[in-house]
Amino acid sequence: KTDFINFISDQEWKSIEPVSSWFGPSSFLMSSMSALFQLSMWIRHCHGYLTENVGIPVWGSYAIFALATLFSGLILGLVSAALEMAW
Repeated sequence: KTDFINFISDQEWKSIEPVSSWFGPSSFLMSSMSALFQLSMWIRHCHGYLTENVGIPVWGSYAIFALATLFSGLILGLVSAALEMAW
């Protein structure tokens, strides 16, 4: 507590470089990290639903998410290739 009060009263905060805009809370990087965190929480919720409410074993839930990941990558790759051919 004393160090913090000295930090403020001695104006040591003026010597600290501010956070760059790249790492600011509203930057693209931090917005992307927030979206990934929200996606991970949604996946965790779906995993809990599948294992607790539907009764799918844990390995079955993992298999579903693995297949969903593979198919989404396949679809994104096909869309990317189609867009590349269109140019």
